[in-house]
Formats: sequence, C-alpha cells, structure tokens
Amino acid sequence: MKAIAVHPGVAGSIHLAELPPPSLADVADGHGVLARVVAVGVDATDREINAAEYGAAPPGSDFLVLGHESLGVVEAVGPRVHHVAPGDLVVFSVRRPGTSVYDQIGYQDMTTDAVYFERGISLRHGYLTERVVDHADFAVKVPRSLGLLGVLLEPTSVAEKAIRQAYEIQRRLGVWRPQRAIVLGAGPLGLLATMALRARGLEVVTFARERLPNLNGALAEALGARYVSARDASLKATAAALGNVDLIVEATGYSPLVFEAMERLGNNGVLVLTGIAGGDHQADAVHADHILQGFVLGNKVVVGSVNAARQDFERGVQDLVMAEALWPGWLKRLLTHRVDGLERHAEMIRLLTEEKRAVKVYVQVSDL
Repeated sequence: MKAIAVHPGVAGSIHLAELPPPSLADVADGHGVLARVVAVGVDATDREINAAEYGAAPPGSDFLVLGHESLGVVEAVGPRVHHVAPGDLVVFSVRRPGTSVYDQIGYQDMTTDAVYFERGISLRHGYLTERVVDHADFAVKVPRSLGLLGVLLEPTSVAEKAIRQAYEIQRRLGVWRPQRAIVLGAGPLGLLATMALRARGLEVVTFARERLPNLNGALAEALGARYVSARDASLKATAAALGNVDLIVEATGYSPLVFEAMERLGNNGVLVLTGIAGGDHQADAVHADHILQGFVLGNKVVVGSVNAARQDFERGVQDLVMAEALWPGWLKRLLTHRVDGLERHAEMIRLLTEEKRAVKVYVQVSDL
C-alpha cells in the first residue's frame, strides 16, 4: 500500500513508501473503523516536517507517513461501532491519548504530557496513504452533502476550538455577548475562523498582510467580513475603527503581532492564539506597562489553543453545512490546488513551498 512519508530529521526526505494494508483487527475490542482515503488536506505543518523542523516516526519505523487532514469513505466497521457504517464519509481527528488525566478523559488536546501523539505529525502515521484504520472514538461522520468539502473539517475544528475556548472562559462573566472580532491572518485557518464567527453573527475584520485585490481578501469579504491589509492600516487604527474588540483570533504564528493584539483587545475581551512561531523574533517597543494595566483593569484574557476535541469536529460539521447554505460555493473556492495521486508528492511540496496563490492544497487519493 502506497503512502507519502518522510524520514523525520532529514530535510527533503519526502518519498513514496510502502505500508502493509490495515485491518479491523488492528483495533482491539471491535471498535475499528476501516476507511478508504479520498483526500487529504496539506499545509505548512507537512512542509515543515519535510524540512526537518519537527516530526517523529512511530516506534519501530524509520519513516513517518504525513497528512493530518483526512477525508475517507468507510469500508468496514467492527461489531461495536454504531455511529458510522460502510459507505459513510468520515474524518478522523489528529491527536491520540497519552498518559495525563486529561488524556484519560478524552481531552488529549489539553494534555500536560511533554510527549504527544498526533497522526501525521508525531509518533503516529498520518493519512496520506490508500487506506487507514482507527478507533471509532476518533471517527467523525460527515454528511454526504458536503462531499469533498469534508476535507476542510480538520482545520475548521481548530478554529472551532479557539472560539469555543473564548466562550467557555467568558462564562465567568455570567453573560458574554461578543459583537466584534478581529481575525489575524487570511490563510485557511484565518478564513475558516472568519466563517465560523460570521455564522455566529459577529462583525468581523480579517487583518492580513497582502493588499487587495487578492483571493484571500475576496473570500473574507464574500462572508460579509471587512478585509484590511497591514500594508494599508495598522492594527491600532483597525481596532479603533471597529470599536470595543470582544474577540481576537490569531492565526498567523507571527509573534510580534501578538503583543500588538494584546494592546488592542477591548474590555472583557479574549485573545486566542493558534499560530506556532517557528523563528526567533524579538518584540521591540512593547508597551508592557500599558498592556498589563489594560489586562487587569479591563478583565482581559489571552489563551493558547492547540488542536481540537471531538466536539469541535462536530461543531465544525454544523458550521460547514451552514456555510454551504449561507454562502453557496464559498467553501469550494478555498480548495484552490489539487494534487492527483500519492505519486505526485514532489508537486505537493512544491505547491506548499512556492505557490503563493494557493489557499488550500489537497491530495486527491481516490474518488468519492
């Protein structure tokens, strides 16, 4: 069975590997779900693992199969599986339980373990292969009406968790009705966060680097958000024009912008960080005293959010269906670059590295 893999720690080692076909017997106690892979979304994580920035192979293997954004068709299920059946579309979540108390209660995305297990990223093979098997607890059913758009569910789940964390934290206020939000970044995660917030009725500004006209900005505006380029306006001016900013979702990984966002957050506001900074940026001219005073007197919160729980995948399904109803065809516009087949792994990496017009790159492994 073919798979796209790398040798972790070896830059540029992407290659076509061979795996034994999976079996329901690989999952104990009749809880297995066997699926044929239809498509896999790829992103900067896959590019960075191939560049040897991180990633770890499963025990006993010298390679790691890439791909954490899955979409498959169920072919068989174990006798104790009831929420999905053969023929269903399914997406598998990414992180697997470790040893902490959070892992043991199904909150592995909140683990305190230093070592974590993520399919296609760390110590578990990913989905860029022909067939996969996994425990039913990690299988989320996708409506047939979404079809190929289901490949967007995993990144949507990351946005959903970020937003859910904000609402959960603000339960401390007794009542929190956010009206205005800023999304930092207009990549796939930023656009999906914009979509989820607009679906909740918030006024949203998507703040990103490139000037209009560009596809990402047009996609944000098609949702009724306002797109602002950092080349044309500062975050300070953007926040002042918007009014009290209740929620900021950071989806850039550009750490200096985080401190600016902290300063521009409104009273009773929440800043959720989802980006991973891979460099060594130093933040100059940080107004530390002003930020500290604002957070204390304004009851503000900043929180990190990684990965997603099952409930975030399930809410993501709802919002993807809603997006298709509210903005028909919008989700399809995100899927800008298709790679046909596992054999074209070099093209996949080229697109992730060189194609600046790409919004979402995905590998089509088989037909629906």
